[in-house]
Amino acid sequence: MTMNRTRPGGRHDARRPESVPAQRRRAAQWGRPHHWFAERLLAVLSGQRPVHWMLGHTIGEAYDQLAELAPATPLRSRGARPVIRMCRGAQPAPGVVEACASIAAGEQVRAMAFRLEQGPDHRWRCAAVELGNTPIRHP
Repeated sequence: MTMNRTRPGGRHDARRPESVPAQRRRAAQWGRPHHWFAERLLAVLSGQRPVHWMLGHTIGEAYDQLAELAPATPLRSRGARPVIRMCRGAQPAPGVVEACASIAAGEQVRAMAFRLEQGPDHRWRCAAVELGNTPIRHP
């Protein structure tokens, strides 16, 4: 009896697992880091995740900006969970993405802008974040 090494034991069909399309979607989003970061920033600024969740994903003043904004949970809403309605990015220089996103929660729509910089390790990190109508105090 020869064993078929391409399929797990007990499996008799040639179809691939259902998770393959989701894996492709994730891989495609890594080509657009601003979408991934917009989701992470929304999670922190809506109170779904703690600020320290972004520690390894920020550089410079970005973590301080998040730490100042997050306690007020500026993107939290009563009722509808906030979602990213639109996210666009531009690459003004190699290794830099400047992005904006509109966040909708019920009838309320807010703007978020952020800057990503790619380090020597090829990882993207958030270097700045701002919300529309939310002043950030600088020392």
